[in-house]
Amino acid sequence: MTSAKPWYLSRTIWASLITIVTAAAGLTGLPVDGLDNSALTDTLLQAVTALSGLVAILGRLGARDRIG
Repeated sequence: MTSAKPWYLSRTIWASLITIVTAAAGLTGLPVDGLDNSALTDTLLQAVTALSGLVAILGRLGARDRIG
């Protein structure tokens, strides 16, 4: 692999974070038996993608200099 991507685009990182959060939730007594970790990971990835797109658009609209 020669190219790098930001950490927040890695499915492995998101799956690991969700695993940690669900384990911590289980330790605190929250019911997490019915959670589907892969579906939750996909949902969070979609949310991060939508949020980053929104930030990019708002950043461009608020920019003072031209691109180029």
